[in-house]
Amino acid sequence: MSSSTAEEPTGKGPKGDETTAEGPRPSEPSKRTKTLIGLTILAVAAVTVGVAALLISIMDRRHEAQDQYVRVAEIDETTVDPAIWGRNWPLEYDSYQRTTDQAKTQHGGSEALPHNPTAEDPRTVVTEQKIEVDPRLVQMWKGYAFSVDYREKRGHAYMLVDQRSTRRVTEFKQPGACLNCHASMTKIYNDLGQGDAHAGFAKLNKMTYAEATKLAEHPISCIDCHDPATMKLRITRPAFENGIKALKASQGVKDYDVNRDASAQEMRTFVCAQCHVEYAFPGEGKTLTFPWKYGNTVRDEERYWNETGWNDWTHELTGAKMLKAQHPEFELYSQGIHARSGVSCADCHMPYKREGAQKVSDHQVRSPMFNINASCQTCHKQTEQEIKDRVTQIQERHLHTRNQASQALSEFITDLEKAAKDPKTNKDDLEAARAYQRKASFYIDWIVSENSNGFHAPGEALRVLNDANDAARKGQLVLRGVRSADLPDDAPANAPTAVTTGTPTH
Repeated sequence: MSSSTAEEPTGKGPKGDETTAEGPRPSEPSKRTKTLIGLTILAVAAVTVGVAALLISIMDRRHEAQDQYVRVAEIDETTVDPAIWGRNWPLEYDSYQRTTDQAKTQHGGSEALPHNPTAEDPRTVVTEQKIEVDPRLVQMWKGYAFSVDYREKRGHAYMLVDQRSTRRVTEFKQPGACLNCHASMTKIYNDLGQGDAHAGFAKLNKMTYAEATKLAEHPISCIDCHDPATMKLRITRPAFENGIKALKASQGVKDYDVNRDASAQEMRTFVCAQCHVEYAFPGEGKTLTFPWKYGNTVRDEERYWNETGWNDWTHELTGAKMLKAQHPEFELYSQGIHARSGVSCADCHMPYKREGAQKVSDHQVRSPMFNINASCQTCHKQTEQEIKDRVTQIQERHLHTRNQASQALSEFITDLEKAAKDPKTNKDDLEAARAYQRKASFYIDWIVSENSNGFHAPGEALRVLNDANDAARKGQLVLRGVRSADLPDDAPANAPTAVTTGTPTH
């Protein structure tokens, strides 16, 4: 027999594939298939790395947002300098520093004007004189400090230097209480009262401005609105604590403690209302007082001042006992739709913004017209131009009505000045006319000194100006022989029968 080798049979399969004894052998993957497989592996790896990086970033941002600040500096009740607070809260401090910016809106704001510094006024930049734009203000305030110097407002960074430099301070004796709204006062009150802010407040009220201003180093600072231990908003001005307690009592709320009872959203208005209000310094203690016993409309405040017999000054031209309004932004805002809707001052003037992963309140404190997207469009869905046009329309209608009321008062003062010099003028008519001047002037002043040009409560602002116009024209009728008792709504209610001596307000 012939022998044969035990070699494994080979051959081709039916489709030409190589075969073995066990069956067909699969062919090697093509180069294209290998390339696709490699690219798929790389893509999956890249996606995996990207997703992992995204998750890590999200976790980092989450931790960043939870860590509100890194404690770099120790802050307590004696830390007045905002720059030290800025080490812990650099984002807020950065925007606070921008309160130095000066820019005009269509009907507001302030443009920087060059100024030659003097010993009394070292400023190199000032703002427009309102009494030069409208000389009727000089006539309205004749004999009072505001008739010599009344400029457009600047940002919070300038509040102390502007007060120290105004002729209303350099040429007139002012009380220490004026400092309440123009400097960081928390530590000053606590130091003067040895830990009791109300006691320190009482002491400072009795000082002259020249004495009190030596205690101040900074304009409003972080400590005036924030608790250094918790960063919660708080009220640090005793005058507002007293005022809001009286206001709440007039609404039927007894024993109101603002730092205990106010909500976080209310505090976003109340910290501003510590200063942006009407006030005076009545009594021997020159106590800074907010006239809110009956409420905080202009009529409520007029009633309070008349009832207490308060008088800011005697008008130089007419001899009328006058009231000077300050800056009642809180009062007018309180009568408007934004207040009724729960919108706070800070929602519009210090809106929230994003800085990286953090949500912070913008501390630049400026007109909403400079930041319509954040200030207005969170609620209003109109375009920026539509919102601007609406604001312009409100303010132009307001300014038109204010001009009409101011002209009526100016003509009335001219008539009353002549009547006061005429010995034939009936004394009762003269006093009735002076009461009308007091009313008309206070109402117009209340609007002029409020810095929203009517926007905070358009309807209420127009009502106040119409009442002022009405009082001025009725005063003229009295001088022409019409008895005040025969006029509708009669003379101003609760006109003072005894008038106290006023202290000029800054």
